[in-house]
Amino acid sequence: MSGVAGRGGALSGVRVVDFGQMVSGPWCAKLFADYGADVIKVELPGGDAARRAGPFPGDKPHPEKSGLFFAHNTNKRGVVCDVTQEAGRELFLRLAAKADLLIENNLPPRTRAWKLRYEDVAVVNPDIVMVSITPFGQSGPYSDWNACDLNAFHLSGAGSRYCGRPGEMPLEHGTFSADYFGGAAGAAWGFAAFFGRHLVGGGQHVDVSCAEAIAATFIGGQNIGGYAQDGRFDRRTGVGMSQAAPATILPCRDGHVWMLTIEQGQWQGLCRAMGNPEWASLEMFNDRQVRAENADILYPFIREWTMQHDKMEIMEKCQAEGCPITAVYTVEEVARQPHLAERGYFATIDHSELGPVRTLGAPFRLPASPGGPNRAAPLLGEHNDEVWGELLGLSASERAHLRAQRII
Repeated sequence: MSGVAGRGGALSGVRVVDFGQMVSGPWCAKLFADYGADVIKVELPGGDAARRAGPFPGDKPHPEKSGLFFAHNTNKRGVVCDVTQEAGRELFLRLAAKADLLIENNLPPRTRAWKLRYEDVAVVNPDIVMVSITPFGQSGPYSDWNACDLNAFHLSGAGSRYCGRPGEMPLEHGTFSADYFGGAAGAAWGFAAFFGRHLVGGGQHVDVSCAEAIAATFIGGQNIGGYAQDGRFDRRTGVGMSQAAPATILPCRDGHVWMLTIEQGQWQGLCRAMGNPEWASLEMFNDRQVRAENADILYPFIREWTMQHDKMEIMEKCQAEGCPITAVYTVEEVARQPHLAERGYFATIDHSELGPVRTLGAPFRLPASPGGPNRAAPLLGEHNDEVWGELLGLSASERAHLRAQRII
C-alpha cells in the first residue's frame, strides 16, 4: 500500500485507480478519496462525460466548471490516458500494477475492446481488487446492453412498486438513484475485498449490478423473493397507506409535513400536540384501520390544524409528544439547515476555475480520523507530470513524446 504523503485519514496508504465516468464509479472512488486514500482519476483525452453534463454557473458549459464532476471527484489526482492506443493501455496497466483497487463503470464491451478486463489487469497485479459497477452486471443477457441508471432502476421493479397512485401510471424517480446505490455497494464490498485479500490469496473482481442493488434495497427480498415463492407482492399506494391512518403528506402554513402516526401511542401523541380536539375522541378514530376507512373525514380535520402552524413548529411539537411527523424540506432549506451546519457537513473548497465552492462533507463520521473533501476536483490532466513522472518514473522527454501522440 502506498498513498500520497501527508494526506492522513482512515484509508491513508491505500491507492485507488478511478477509471469511471459520470456517477457510480466516481462516487464509489470518492468515498475512498474523502477518507484519505490516494485516488488517481484516469480520464480519456475527451474527459469524463460528467464534465459536459453540468450544471454550470450561468448555464454556460465549461469542462472545468461542471457541478456534477466537481461533486464526485474531490480529493482525487487527475491524469489523462488514451487506453484505446496500445501505448496508453500499457501505461494504464503500469499504473494499475501500483494500485490496491481499480474502480470502473465502463460497459463490458468496452473493457473487452480495451483488453482491460479483470483477468487482463490481474496479470500485472494479482493482488488488485477490481470493482466493476454497471447497470446489469458482468454476466447475463443484458450485461452488454448500452444501459444507464434509468434502465437499472426500473429493471428492479422499483418504479412500479413505489412511484405513483394505485391503478395509474408509474411516476419517475430521482435521478441517479441506482448509480448511487451501486456506487455505495461497490465501495463497501471493494473495501471488504481489499482487506480480505490475505484470506482468499490475492485480489478479487467485485461485480456490482446497480439493478440488483436497487432490488435488494428499494424493493427488498420480501417483495421479489415473496413473489417468487408465493406469487404475492406489495403494490404502490400513492401517498400514505390504505390500511392505517394518519399516514400521508399534508400542507401546512409554510409547506408540507409527512406523518406516519399509525400506532395508538403515536396517534395519542398527535392528539396531544393538536390540543386534544373534541373530534379526535370520536369512535371512528379509535382504531388505525377504522381511521384509514374514514380518512376522507379525518384528514380535513388534521389539515385544519396543520394550516395554522409552520412545519418546523409541527415537527417540534410532535417530537415532544412521541409522534413521528417530519417537515418536508426543500433543497434550499436543507442547504441552510442548522443541524447539518452544526455538524460541519458542508465544506467550502477553492477551485481555480469555479472559485470557492460549497459542497457536501463526509457522509460517514469517523471521529478519530475525520474524512471529507478538502481538495477540489482535478482539472483535466492536472496531475499528469506528478503521476506519470514521479510515480511511474517517466522522464520529461518520454512524457513529451506521449503528449505528442495524444496519449496523455
